[in-house]
Order: sequence, then C-alpha cells, then structure tokens
Amino acid sequence: MDDLPPGAAAHREPGPLRLGRHDFAPGRLLVMAIVNRTPDSFYRPGITWDEGRALDRVGTVVAEGADIVDVGGVPARPAAEVTVAEEIRRTVPFIEAVRAAHPDLVISVDTWRHEVARAVCEAGADLLNDTWSGWDPKLADVAAEFGTGLVCSHAGGLLPRTRLFRAAYTDVMADVLERTLALARQAEQAGVDRDRILIDPAHDFGKNAWHSLEISRRLAEMTATGWPVLLAVSNKDFVGETLNVPLEERLAGTLAVTSVAAWLGARVFRAHQVAETRQALDMVAAIKGDLAPARVIRGLT
Repeated sequence: MDDLPPGAAAHREPGPLRLGRHDFAPGRLLVMAIVNRTPDSFYRPGITWDEGRALDRVGTVVAEGADIVDVGGVPARPAAEVTVAEEIRRTVPFIEAVRAAHPDLVISVDTWRHEVARAVCEAGADLLNDTWSGWDPKLADVAAEFGTGLVCSHAGGLLPRTRLFRAAYTDVMADVLERTLALARQAEQAGVDRDRILIDPAHDFGKNAWHSLEISRRLAEMTATGWPVLLAVSNKDFVGETLNVPLEERLAGTLAVTSVAAWLGARVFRAHQVAETRQALDMVAAIKGDLAPARVIRGLT
C-alpha cells in the first residue's frame, strides 16, 4: 500500500453496500427519502415538523419505494442556532418511533456532530450522513463504535451552516476526490466497515452552479473509485439557476441530473419526491439491463 501513489489506497473494488440489516448489491439503485424534523428547512419548510406528520411521511415514502429515510434536525442554510441538545430532542424520539414502526428500514441521520451521532445511533440509526465533510473528526469514531455507515462528503472547506463566497478550484473534481477519498480512508482506519462507507460530491456545498454541473458531468471519475457514491441534488439551487426556475419547479431538472448520475454509476439518491425518483431510477436500471420491465405485452400478442 505504501508504494501506491497518493490517494490510490483509498480506491476499492465495487462491492455490496451494507446498511442496517441489508446488503445492497452494486447494481441496486437506492432512494434515500428526506424527512426534515425542522420548522425552517430548505424545501417545503415545516411540512414534517409535527411528529405525527413526519411519521406519516415515512409510511408514504416507504410505500413509494424508498430504501432509506434520511432524518435531519438542523437545516443546512444559515439560520437560528440549533444546539446539540435541541438537535437530539428533534431527532432521537422520532428515530425511536420510526424504528418501532419499520424494523427493517434503513435509517440515516443528517448530522455533523458526534454527540448527536452517538444519541441517534443508540436510538437505532444505521447511517450517519455527514454533509459537512468531516468537520467533527469524532464522527467516524462513533460510526465505528456502533457499526453504522458513514457518508464522506466534500464541502469545499466551509464551516457547518455557512454559505460559499466566490469559491474557486483549479480542478473541482480533483478537489472533490482528494477530500472524499481521504475521509473514506480515515474512516476505514478508524474502524468503520469499508462496506458501510459512501462518498458524496455534495452539490452546491462550497460550489457554484458551474462547479455542480461539472461534477455531475464528471461523476464517472468518482464512481470509478469503487466507493458507493451518494447523490444529493434534489431541488438544489444549481438546478434552479441552470433552468431559471423557482424551487417548486425543479423536479424535471432534478430527475435529469439523477438519471445521468445513475447511468454514470451513482448508487444512492437523496430525494424529496420519492415516487418520481424511484421511477426514473428503475427506468435507467432497465435500460442498463440491471432490472427487468415490470410487465411486457406490446408486440407479444
């Protein structure tokens, strides 16, 4: 390993993705449904702030084909401070309720803080979705201790819940690869099961629209590393800016990016609109030959 060029040790052969009780084969495309336990989230703020409505949302997305539910207690955008205690209050009882209602469901939690990570793992979480690029290095230790999965992302050096200002890269994909592969290697060294680690280019985090478009176009460079790639583009600003459409009109653009990323080898897709995302992914899988059509009658009778 020491004779390999820098970063090469972080590459791996594609294998199963092990989350919770499940082993997902490399050809399986997974939908990660978003359930925000916040009153001020980016998309449809407050729609699942009430716990009863949030639990109903979980039941709905599971019926629509979600493989994973991603629970968030803090919005990514700058806003009022959410303390560790408050983030735990928003997420832990809800995770316990979801686990009781859906024993086999993969539960992910969007957090960057190890104190929260410990509490949600104790409550039954299977995956820690760190969108802030290893800001808290103890997060990997918690994932290793509890045997949970970990998402290693690229945020361009941003502090949690801050906005980018004139981000510039000599080569944005090279920067993405350097950071995510380094985090994946560090997580594995900390004891996280390599089959439970994902990498995420984190569109729009520390990036402008040009950067997000470029990493979408070059996503095959990430999937070629062998690490499972998570795509989180649902209704994001780069889609709205590219198409000049408001937040509520970004589904078509989101599905376009999703389909391209699926074709290029991404494996997990974080989404607000689950049914539409599931159909888009199933269509791509069928075109690739990884999924048979649900039924075929045309031209056979």
